[in-house]
Amino acid sequence: MDKIIYFQNYKSPVGDLILGENDGKLCMADWKYRKMRSSIDFRLKKALNADFLELNTDILQETKKQLDEYFLRERVYFDLPLVLAGTHFQQQVWNALLEIEFGQMISYQTIANRVEKEKAVRAVASAIGANAISIIVPCHRVIGSDGKLTGYAGGLPVKKKLLALEQQTRLSL
Repeated sequence: MDKIIYFQNYKSPVGDLILGENDGKLCMADWKYRKMRSSIDFRLKKALNADFLELNTDILQETKKQLDEYFLRERVYFDLPLVLAGTHFQQQVWNALLEIEFGQMISYQTIANRVEKEKAVRAVASAIGANAISIIVPCHRVIGSDGKLTGYAGGLPVKKKLLALEQQTRLSL
């Protein structure tokens, strides 16, 4: 392995994240204490043919700045170069997440429809759960068809706080 995933820790108002950059693009903004931590790290290392090294970079600094602005309700859109490290299907799902408007909530079924896999709601949910770029690739905006909050890598209380923050920001715009 000759490539590097540079990483830094980021303490958000709702929990600790690990930010990662590879080749000038953000590849991770993930919850430090999530259940799938080791499998996400393994997938990134394998997909990017890279090892982790703790070092600050321009992309990681910019990510911290944009996340700070998001939490201060000063940012509704992230402008960062991304690398979505996963299968073709996972990338399709994550790209569909990027199309969800700030403060909007949609169902897993809607995402399945958008990626033209109407009957694959569980596979879509699994791909969403494997998202390594939380908040920026907004998996927190996906809810159950019944309108209830469902699983989130950062925990349901964090998902609820993120959605509330976005609703408050929208009201103040």
